[in-house]
Amino acid sequence: MTILVTGATGTIGRNVVEQLVKRGADVRALARDPAKANLPAGVTILQGDLLDVDSVRSAFTGVSTLFLLNAVVPDEFTQALIALNLAREAGVERVVYLSVIHSDRYVNVPHFAGKFGVERMIEQMGFNATILRPAYFMNNDLTIKDVVTGYGIYPMPIGSKGLAMIDVRDIGEIAALELIRRERAATPLPLTRINLVGPDTLTGAQAAAVWSEVLGRTIAYPGDDTAGFEKNLRQFMPSWMAFDMRLMSERFLTEGMVPEAGDVERLTALLGRPLRSYRDFVSEISASA
Repeated sequence: MTILVTGATGTIGRNVVEQLVKRGADVRALARDPAKANLPAGVTILQGDLLDVDSVRSAFTGVSTLFLLNAVVPDEFTQALIALNLAREAGVERVVYLSVIHSDRYVNVPHFAGKFGVERMIEQMGFNATILRPAYFMNNDLTIKDVVTGYGIYPMPIGSKGLAMIDVRDIGEIAALELIRRERAATPLPLTRINLVGPDTLTGAQAAAVWSEVLGRTIAYPGDDTAGFEKNLRQFMPSWMAFDMRLMSERFLTEGMVPEAGDVERLTALLGRPLRSYRDFVSEISASA
């Protein structure tokens, strides 16, 4: 019984692989360049790309469960549909898919809409699936640490509705637990959706206050300038992706990423421990400066 992990060399995929290995799973990872994968011993690493049908078809040989993670790229939706069609062709019935919270509500945001389309396909194809819907990754804020410490501002336009930020390490562990639960189930398990959230739902001002507390000096929240956010992102990412992120941030302002009743308790029970907090995350990355 083998679990195939796509996106295995990225931040979340790597966490998923490590958690699966810890639990004794037989793990196969798909990587564009196996020589650079640097995954734990015992993981079978196969060269492949989700747009290369032959490599994906080969990777599915002998696989029983799929962890499907697609990067935010222009052809993300196509990659996911190829993977799912080839999984069904290979007889794979169990899937854990990394979607995003509110994929059904952020309908104008390209990578959200694409993920919701994949969710619908998973349902209609009849996979025994867990759809994981994470909120904002607190680890995204690694990229703005220097801005916070150097300029005294928290620059992410996340608004006043609140985001239930989650640590990617918690995402990886929950995904691994769900993969093993499905892999080892004696009978098919029904499709389920799980919102992946952190223990706190933070506004922009509250996130800045956490940084202020940890750093021992005032960090300001300058406001909700989504146009400026897009302009800054265009310095280091393609224009289409920067615009996608701007559209997402605009939905942060109007809707936020707010958990449903019972989400935190469900995840805490699943992990058997508290979820990692944003304050702990900020303390950790600040200490490593």
